[in-house]
Amino acid sequence: MNSWREARRHLNTNRHTLAQRADLLYPGLARVGSTRLLTQPAWSLPEPLDLHEVVLRWTDEAPPVATPEGPAYAEAMLAHDKPKLFENRTCYRLLDVTWPELTFTRGMYFDAVNVGEAIGHEFAAADLAGSDDLPLRGRVPDPTDLRARPAHPAISMLTLRHDRATGELTFVLHWRDPALVAHGGGLFQVMPVGVFQPSEEDPRAERADFDLWKCVVREYAEEFLGRSEHYGPDFDYETWPLYRRLTDARESGDLRSLVLGVGVDPLTFATDLLAVTVVEARIFDAVFGAMTGANDEGHATKGVPFDAESVDRYVTREPMQAAGAAVLELAWNQLLRDSVTLLRS
Repeated sequence: MNSWREARRHLNTNRHTLAQRADLLYPGLARVGSTRLLTQPAWSLPEPLDLHEVVLRWTDEAPPVATPEGPAYAEAMLAHDKPKLFENRTCYRLLDVTWPELTFTRGMYFDAVNVGEAIGHEFAAADLAGSDDLPLRGRVPDPTDLRARPAHPAISMLTLRHDRATGELTFVLHWRDPALVAHGGGLFQVMPVGVFQPSEEDPRAERADFDLWKCVVREYAEEFLGRSEHYGPDFDYETWPLYRRLTDARESGDLRSLVLGVGVDPLTFATDLLAVTVVEARIFDAVFGAMTGANDEGHATKGVPFDAESVDRYVTREPMQAAGAAVLELAWNQLLRDSVTLLRS
């Protein structure tokens, strides 16, 4: 088991470098911009799409997936390297991307761990041994084939504070602590980021929470304001003050959430819906002004300038999660260079 722990430690402390090396395994796949995030041409959007215009489709037909043999990797993590946040909860499994439609079925969180973290661990172990033998990874030759593996997408949401008076734009940067999270530890990331899943293990919640905006608001509550991930049965979004405040801001034009694309991490096949929320400064300060740096997944920094220097730094030089680098670059290019209207006047 010492060799397992050694490989796991190597994975958690070197995810950025290992992802750069894993990226070289897929020369024939498209990338998101200049980043290493894998994608398909059909997953790109010609222009940002408002989050509320994304159409979610459901199917009960779940295609089989290639899974590693032997003990489940999640079981090994529970026994030997359990992060603080690690529960086998229901997730919405992504099957198809045909903009503006996304098709989902039911999945379980550990299903993705048993593939993604297992193939990441295998790559780390091979790197330590100087080997190129990767039998588990070979079972999924195309990481962008969503039907060949459990793809439980996270919404990687870049949050921009927009001061209408000065034109200043800043964003929130997250450092993910490997002791607290199962994926992306030791890397910078945009914020918030959360797996698209119901709020509770309940069929009613599964139906009611099949909504990207509800998921986004819950992630703001948890990562920005320190709320628990558990909401209780029959949770009422419409009377939840945070949901009402952010929804009213969206409807008034003081907040806008846009989808920019979809991508897959080359190391662990983590799948992300790339998005950006622009919030008018007055609303941001009133809702999130009291947020502190430490949270249940790492440490957050507010007020990072959203400018060419910062974007270049975190896209090219810092240990940034591939999805975070991709959404930063897409947002910079599409929202600013192409003069996309950020907020209604």
